[in-house]
Amino acid sequence: MGESYEALFETKQAKGRLAYKLFACSMLVGICSIWLYRATHAPGWGEEGRWAWMGIFAAELWFGFYWIITQSVRWNPIYRFTHPEKLSQRDEAELPNVDIFVCTADPIAEPPILVISTVLSTMAYNYSPEKLSVYLSDDAGSILTFYALWEASHFAKHWLPFCKKYNVEPRSPAAYFSKLCNPRDACIPTEWSSMKNLYEEMADRIDSIVMLGKIPEELRANKGFSEWSSEMTSRNHPPIVQILIDGRDQCSIDNDGNALPTLVYMAREKRPQHHHNFKAGSMNALIRASSEISDSPITLNLDCDMYSNNSESVRHALCFFLDEEKGQDIGFVQYPQIFDNVTKNDLYGYSFNVFTEVEFPGFDNWGGPPYIGTGCFHRREILCGKKYSKDYKEDWKRGIDRKTAKSACILEERAKSLITCTYEHNTQWGQEIGLKYDCPVEDVITGLSIQCRGWKSVYISPSRKAFLGVAPTTLAQSLVQFKRWSEGNFQIFLSKYCPFILGRGKIKLGLQMAYCVYGLWAPNSLPTLYYLVIPSLCLLKGISLFPKITSPWFMSFAYVTIGKHVYGLVESLQCGDTLAGWWNFQRMWILRRTTSFLYGITSTILKLLRISEMGFAITAKVSDGDASKRYEQDVLEFGSSSSMFVIIGAVAMLNLFCLVGGLQRLVVDGGIMGLEPLFIQILLCGLVVAIHLPIYEALFIRKDKGSFPFSVTFLSFGFAMLVSLLTMV
Repeated sequence: MGESYEALFETKQAKGRLAYKLFACSMLVGICSIWLYRATHAPGWGEEGRWAWMGIFAAELWFGFYWIITQSVRWNPIYRFTHPEKLSQRDEAELPNVDIFVCTADPIAEPPILVISTVLSTMAYNYSPEKLSVYLSDDAGSILTFYALWEASHFAKHWLPFCKKYNVEPRSPAAYFSKLCNPRDACIPTEWSSMKNLYEEMADRIDSIVMLGKIPEELRANKGFSEWSSEMTSRNHPPIVQILIDGRDQCSIDNDGNALPTLVYMAREKRPQHHHNFKAGSMNALIRASSEISDSPITLNLDCDMYSNNSESVRHALCFFLDEEKGQDIGFVQYPQIFDNVTKNDLYGYSFNVFTEVEFPGFDNWGGPPYIGTGCFHRREILCGKKYSKDYKEDWKRGIDRKTAKSACILEERAKSLITCTYEHNTQWGQEIGLKYDCPVEDVITGLSIQCRGWKSVYISPSRKAFLGVAPTTLAQSLVQFKRWSEGNFQIFLSKYCPFILGRGKIKLGLQMAYCVYGLWAPNSLPTLYYLVIPSLCLLKGISLFPKITSPWFMSFAYVTIGKHVYGLVESLQCGDTLAGWWNFQRMWILRRTTSFLYGITSTILKLLRISEMGFAITAKVSDGDASKRYEQDVLEFGSSSSMFVIIGAVAMLNLFCLVGGLQRLVVDGGIMGLEPLFIQILLCGLVVAIHLPIYEALFIRKDKGSFPFSVTFLSFGFAMLVSLLTMV
């Protein structure tokens, strides 16, 4: 690669770490003081409030322990910066081939027009097209998705030269034409309008076919459509592999005469009697099918809604793999998961700014970020179980000799044989080879296993974001998604893949702790729910659980509480959030802990007891028009009779009853001076009520379809009233 070494990336330490470490140490002293207060001031046996006190002590022990765990990702974050211009000085012929995997599973929840926009954005990378192969895995085996990809293969001949001529960003046509207000600043207006019309005509044809639910009979004469029959369903269909664009074929060129990337449609075989292992099974099928067709040494996998927003992303990632001095042990490069439909004030807490700007760089300091299932470049060999060795040399020319390989028809048939239901039987696929099975977060457990085999990962977040996706636009979708994430991460913690067990002696203690930040999401539900309910009920009954304002112990509670939240606010604002966005994020963490995480820990326990089996819920990428308008206006969306909403409503109403009832009782019985022993509980209950204000609005004021259904309101009100009355008896 050259006689003189030039680093393709550099690493910089975060600033202000000494000040933060001093602050963290002072917080630890405050936490220990709170524990000491609880241990030395507990009510005696038989005294009122003893069991409530012991429960609060247990909750605070957990909160303190979890806070210590979270310090692993804030102790010393590092940031990576690449030099793609140095990579561009190298001979393009020496750069490796790249296989890109895009996964979809439901043409209703994941509209085909959204899927092909992601595919087109990856086909248009600023990288030699003959070195790119793009694979779409359609787990539904839908002819509608295949039709959309067939349309995209024709549109690509116009779109790719347009992108390169005008250096278009982003290169997802859906995102580009929806965001660009003044085309004259970059493109010739007539060309821009012509291209926009071509895209809209294609989109209209696709949407019409999807609404119709079938393709016209005349289309079945085209290559590939004959693979489908009337008996096929999403759960029962044969393996399908169709090479729509063969990059090896000299006739596969765009309108400017340049080569096109290889484009492949794949639907692995599905039969009702065989377990298909969800997304992990789909990814493993892609690994095998692509090894037969292109076999590139580098792979990128994306969710179908995560379009490429930066045409240089491949080159940025290769800067790590191809660095001659520090790239040999890098197994995968992880980009952040960022959403471009987040509202200004981040209604559902999906900006993930603190995650991407603080926590993942914190992971990187200890050996690398986790694999999060999308926006990740891997060495193919590590996905196939390769262990790190200092003597290992990557074959960067792997896959290049495929230009003289067998015909497309032969490759399709050979690839089909690798994605049947029975291919993996009695093999190590899903265990030692490929993505891991039997876990809702197959990505995290796979990345951890790779790191435990000696490989490192790196995290990169360039100024122009690499990938942008679609965040849930209703509260129910958001809570279900976090339920799956918390459940999967907790399953890992309780399994043989627990970072403290699997990673012992293989990865640093700091990285083991960092994984547990997410692995222990689910258990946070129990102490949080306790803290939201019990102090308020004790307020209603006049039982004090905290020191008086005049007590020296009050300072410990005040310092820890104020310090944690003020630091969190400053950190959030520095990462780009708004003040209202930070407040919304606090609300969402309470709602997630009391619902998503509670359901996650319950589901995990039921699975351990073999009472239930693992499922996988696809997060819908679309919502109805009225719900979308409310989302854009930062209005919470309820509208369904979910049991999660009953919990949310009950907690909100219970705290409102306790605040009003407790204050009334204190003022009547003891006057204003009686408030001092209960000041912290009054403040805590008041803050809970304040953060639930949108919940009260949805319960009693709003009349739109996004408010609470009557059944949820009735159950929430009734449950909160019953608990309050029983407490006062």
